[in-house]
Amino acid sequence: MADPMTQPSPLLELNDLRMHFPIRKGAFRRVVGHVKAVDGVSLRVEDGETLGIVGESGCGKSTLARTVLRIYQPTSGEIRYRSRSGGTVDLAALSGSALDEIHRDLRIVFQDPQSSLNPRLPVIDIIGEVLGVNGIAKGRELEHRVADLMQSVGLRPEYMHRYPHAFSGGERQRIGIARALASNPRLVIADEAVSALDVSVQAQTINLLQDLQEQFGLTYLFVAHDLSVVRHISDNIAVMYVGRVVEKAPTEQIFSRPLHPYTEALLSAVPIADPRMRRHGQRIRLAGEVADPAHPPPGCAFHPRCRYATELCKQEVPGLRTVTADGHAVACHYAESLTLNPFADRIIPEFN
Repeated sequence: MADPMTQPSPLLELNDLRMHFPIRKGAFRRVVGHVKAVDGVSLRVEDGETLGIVGESGCGKSTLARTVLRIYQPTSGEIRYRSRSGGTVDLAALSGSALDEIHRDLRIVFQDPQSSLNPRLPVIDIIGEVLGVNGIAKGRELEHRVADLMQSVGLRPEYMHRYPHAFSGGERQRIGIARALASNPRLVIADEAVSALDVSVQAQTINLLQDLQEQFGLTYLFVAHDLSVVRHISDNIAVMYVGRVVEKAPTEQIFSRPLHPYTEALLSAVPIADPRMRRHGQRIRLAGEVADPAHPPPGCAFHPRCRYATELCKQEVPGLRTVTADGHAVACHYAESLTLNPFADRIIPEFN
């Protein structure tokens, strides 16, 4: 067995990361509260891993991704990144040229390929801008590099002088992926990168991302609300609710043995593509909406919607703790005693 002391540090490690947005009111714009969009998240992402981040809209998953990329300056906590030299730097403490240098290694693919591409620029300028700004290529070399990137994502290089409106939604997203790859990154954040696409195009894009990961040795932070998509691409999954991670485990552990009631509810909503099949058990319909991150309820934030909640849940915030040898972690007081239904894996034939 390898000595743990000789094991390389993770590519990315978040320690108690918080992103609180101030709420200002009155003529003097005094701070009267905070929206706790990310509230104490700790995660590890290894080299070559795909970590899926899932949860309902408003749970803080996109804010987490953008804080990691330093689009937002975090309120507190660490974003520890292992650089190409092997040293570890805290992205939360970087600024100026030091942060710009790291940004070459960390890139993002946005949700809406139409709004994330400048409609006034041809594809060669959209992708080539990254190459020029980072001093990677210029002139004929830049054009050749753009052609190679377009080919890598399944687009014809001769289309590089066309504008975004001339492409379909799936093709525009491929342009966004090519732009993200232009600086030869190590970590790519896919922020709902397939949710705006048709289902058939989603599958093609997911397959492309997996091929690119193998080809370029990429690590992904994959943000989505669709568990069926996340299952297909992720090695591990972290489930978020109101700014916190409530469950984290290897992908198949999440689907075969969920430990948090919120994860159980999400699994019950995963659609079944085969009309000849039906679920074992009724879908869990959660009452109400995601709790307000500006005024979260006391105790466990999920307790107003949880059918297993007790007085303890209303009073005490459960910490994220590891409960199995394979690293399955959960933030629930009753994780060991609850028997939850893994809906997505318990499907029985409806007719022959």
